[in-house]
Amino acid sequence: MTLSRWVAGLRQRGHRVSLVRPRRPGAGAESGPDLLTVAGMALPGYPGVRLGVPAGRRLRERWRADRPDVVYVATEGPLGFSALGAARALGVPALTGFHTNFHAYAAHYRLRLLAGVVLASLRRFHNRSAGTLVPTPELAADLRGRGFRNVAVVERGVDSGLFNRARRSAVLRRQWKVPDTGVVALYVGRVAPEKNPLLAIQAWQAMRREVPAARLVVVGDGPLRPALMRRYPDVVWAGVRRGEDLAVHYASSDMFLFPSTTETFGNVTLEAMASGLAVVAFDRAAAAMHIVDGVSGVLVPPGQSAQFVRAAAALARQPQGMAAMGRAARHHAEEVDWTRVIARLEWHLRAATGGDGARGALTGCKPGRGIERAGA
Repeated sequence: MTLSRWVAGLRQRGHRVSLVRPRRPGAGAESGPDLLTVAGMALPGYPGVRLGVPAGRRLRERWRADRPDVVYVATEGPLGFSALGAARALGVPALTGFHTNFHAYAAHYRLRLLAGVVLASLRRFHNRSAGTLVPTPELAADLRGRGFRNVAVVERGVDSGLFNRARRSAVLRRQWKVPDTGVVALYVGRVAPEKNPLLAIQAWQAMRREVPAARLVVVGDGPLRPALMRRYPDVVWAGVRRGEDLAVHYASSDMFLFPSTTETFGNVTLEAMASGLAVVAFDRAAAAMHIVDGVSGVLVPPGQSAQFVRAAAALARQPQGMAAMGRAARHHAEEVDWTRVIARLEWHLRAATGGDGARGALTGCKPGRGIERAGA
């Protein structure tokens, strides 16, 4: 989502942007002046995420014929490694993005002992570029402390027109079987170990002891979903939702539970705030940047799972306080504009070229995440 915003925003500002990504399963090769697809493979243990295979030769040929001013490599996969190598070989400045805590994910996939190896590989990769862009000052400080050089912050924005309380649907709440006195807690994200969805379920169970009519709606898919659906049939498993449909799901809820501790940012936090929801989250990433504890949401010290559960239950008992937090969250989200974000990104891209104004092609390389990420 962030990358699709960046691409659209840069094009609106008069830049030519081309995209390199893995092709979707079953789709043929796509190529044109602004798109190049390469073969992809499923991420081991996570088939919903596809990584592009190395394509250094194709990229060198393409970029010799149509030289970009700067390359942005969004993911440290095989395609990203080959893109960075191709850019260096041609003398094209390249920036990299740190969008995903792959080293933190290792602990959730029985690879804890490899976390240090993964981190070292990431550090070597990013330090070969002209600079690394991250979404929060917190992450920037963490990476600098781990030996990453030339780290800069480009924040995230939210579409407060799309995500808006005005989309609240009484019809959808009836489908969820929520009475007038009921509270709907929402989880949006991958249903995967690194996202910690079981903690959201535990928080909802605690909420039900306080408000028996409380419901939990889970939007998203992932490797844990089949087992959790069987174990917790009373949860509303809404699957993947996009666009206005997703916005309606946000607006029709009352509280947002964000139990992840591995996010580099967490766009869903801003989407929930723009939708007028009180957010319960750990005090890190987007939540730490944008939520005022007790005013526009509830912040919990990282790692304090029991406190997260208690905070959700306590908030469920206070419908008026929950609504007030939602209004404050919406007010803040209205000020978080993508236009400012794109301008900052543009500045960093220009700076990488020597500051002479990159008016040519800005090329991004990323992994595909299925149809919902197409063109992002």
